[in-house]
Amino acid sequence: MIKKTIILVLFVHFGLGLMAQKQKRKRVVRERSPQQELVYDNLNYLPVIKTVQFYPVDLENALPVIELHSDDQLLLAFDDLRGDVRNFYFNIEHCDAHWEPSRLSPLEYAEGFNEDRMMDYRTSVNTLQPYTHYKVTFPTNNVRPKLAGNYLLKVYEDADKNRLVISRRFYVLAPLMMVSPQLVPSVDVAKRGSNQKLNLKVNTGGLTVSNPYQDVSVLVMQNQRPDIQQWLTTPLFVNDNELTYNDNKTLDFGGGNEFRYIDLRSLRLASERVANIRLDSAAWVDLIPDKNYKDASYASVFDENGNFFVRNQDKADADTESDYVWVTFSLQSDAKTDGSVYVVGRFNDYVRGKASQMAYDAAQKRWQCTILLKQGLYDYEYVHVDPSNTVDVSFSSGNHFETNNTYQILVYNRRQGTTWDELVGYTEINN
Repeated sequence: MIKKTIILVLFVHFGLGLMAQKQKRKRVVRERSPQQELVYDNLNYLPVIKTVQFYPVDLENALPVIELHSDDQLLLAFDDLRGDVRNFYFNIEHCDAHWEPSRLSPLEYAEGFNEDRMMDYRTSVNTLQPYTHYKVTFPTNNVRPKLAGNYLLKVYEDADKNRLVISRRFYVLAPLMMVSPQLVPSVDVAKRGSNQKLNLKVNTGGLTVSNPYQDVSVLVMQNQRPDIQQWLTTPLFVNDNELTYNDNKTLDFGGGNEFRYIDLRSLRLASERVANIRLDSAAWVDLIPDKNYKDASYASVFDENGNFFVRNQDKADADTESDYVWVTFSLQSDAKTDGSVYVVGRFNDYVRGKASQMAYDAAQKRWQCTILLKQGLYDYEYVHVDPSNTVDVSFSSGNHFETNNTYQILVYNRRQGTTWDELVGYTEINN
């Protein structure tokens, strides 16, 4: 009887040990995001982070500008293709006009703890590519700017500020100066058919500006593009509280052309620019090869000035039911051009990198590149960089004065005795 009892106890103990080992083997160890070096720019630090959207609430894909001490909100949304649930936190940092860190402590530029957790997340539903969709609106009670100027939003994992996931630039405006822009043809007669010239007047209002040639600087961007912008530091005329910037040699932008676009809202029916759709373990779309029309006359085509929008015609919830698609872009070219060609748009922040670089196919006589995109509507264009690193954003589409562009104008002021720049004026103008 004693032997049977001992054998039974050993059997139970052995069985429990096996069960524990099986449970251990089943336990999944989640790999944390690696530590990263901070870059003061719009950047995804991990290749699994996709479709970052950052804009004012109710103004989809506008420049992320909010007014100081107002109820304005910004929306940040992105997907994590790892498909699990992560503990993401965020904070903000004040920067100068040129995106260098301001010499300020968080207590000087932020209210609250300057850290908050992203609590709004949902997993994808019935998609070939699993992902988790994260979203947050801010300022929050814990993260709220209290100075005007440039800010960097940083998202990181497990409250570890070195495990960076995303950084995004945004702007906080104290509307103390009024900007009056005027869009005119280029003063250069040879460029009148291709360029768009801006003249500006800045009214300093009641703000005391001791030295407008040193304290005030103006940034002008075309379509929110970091690769098409100009700085002004010297007004041509100063008249009491009015600064005039209308030098013949400044703010003379190539007009470019309307952006090319693709419609990926449906994977059931091919849209106008889609050659074919394939669905297997992933979704694949080949676009109809684009032509180079640099020397063609201007043709008016509606575009979104480089923006993109997550949309889905076949599913109810575009955020979590839209799939990811491997999209192949093609640009016809009879010969390989010296240098590199890239596909850019707001969807990749106009970054010219490995993911957007095209390869030349001599047999088919075209440049090609395949990029992973979430279903939606996308503007894009082709950019050429020659061996001397000169960038030509119009090499496949030309420059035209008639092109519809939006210009963002930001005015910064550094008050006497301070070490940081305030954003004191902002406006946009469309041609």
